[in-house]
Amino acid sequence: MSTPVNIFVTGATGLIGGTVVNRLLTHPKAASFKITVLVRTSEKAEKFKPLGVDTIIGSYTDNDLKYLADAAANSDVVITAADADNLDAASAILEGMKIRKEKTGKAPILLHTSGTGILVDFAAGLRSEKDVYSDLEVERLDAIPSSVIHRNVDIPIIAADRAGQIQGYIIAPSVVYGIPTGPLADTGIQNTHSMIVPPYFRAALGKKQVQYIGKGLNRWSATHVNETADLFILVLNAALKDPHAVPHGYYFVESLTFSFIDIARKIAEALVELGLITEKEPNAFSNEELTKYLGPFWPFLGGNSVSKADRGCAIGWKPVASLEDFLADVKDEVRRLVSETK
Repeated sequence: MSTPVNIFVTGATGLIGGTVVNRLLTHPKAASFKITVLVRTSEKAEKFKPLGVDTIIGSYTDNDLKYLADAAANSDVVITAADADNLDAASAILEGMKIRKEKTGKAPILLHTSGTGILVDFAAGLRSEKDVYSDLEVERLDAIPSSVIHRNVDIPIIAADRAGQIQGYIIAPSVVYGIPTGPLADTGIQNTHSMIVPPYFRAALGKKQVQYIGKGLNRWSATHVNETADLFILVLNAALKDPHAVPHGYYFVESLTFSFIDIARKIAEALVELGLITEKEPNAFSNEELTKYLGPFWPFLGGNSVSKADRGCAIGWKPVASLEDFLADVKDEVRRLVSETK
């Protein structure tokens, strides 16, 4: 009997993390995986039992994060899909993985979920930035300072990888959309909403009109959640087979580019069709409305973040989602949100 592959996953109830766990449970080699996930409550832990998944109850915000280090020290693979900016949690996990390397002589695999927020230019929705970043531009990405979102965690991960303590892969999606499929989705364990549509939807219900930031010209990349999970599993499979054959570092996740005014118009179209608003053409948030409806997150949403997933495509990732697919899903997500608020 072969030795099981111990896999520890954080953020397992999220849109991305849950979809990756779905893929692990249905993986051709699932019988050889021993999966443990981090959950916040005993109620969530109970939901994982029928799936044969072990659980650890805790949170990245706990005062004592030794349990994270212990879990990482007992794992061949760690997949982090929780708070991408929590350095304390990341440090605990890296410490545990260092212990694992010292104990086994083999660097464990880390697939860390970051994001292309590292590329945001804070254009306030006033322009479309044509400067596109490729994940193969290592020196250019290394030059992004630690003060930029996500880099406070990304930089220590890259350092641990270069020191040989881990095999580090930073999976960095832009906007992830779509309804996930698999055991966690079927049982209602995981979140099924994007990070973009819900805040614009809530603002539209409050204002009775859909709005955008600035002129709505800023652009982001996006990809479907199932294609995002495809990349995670592709990298994992390659790393398990031969860690030296698959490049370490950033893996951007994208298959299309959209502007935020595109989203605003689709949300408005859906809400008009549902009879919840009457004004089909969106307009701009005022400064006061930006803070009221989007909070401190609005400068981030108003920026440009356009990336190219060259590294993933070079090892066989083949996303096919289009702008038309994405915009159709925006309308569908609005319908789902409306049904859930009734």
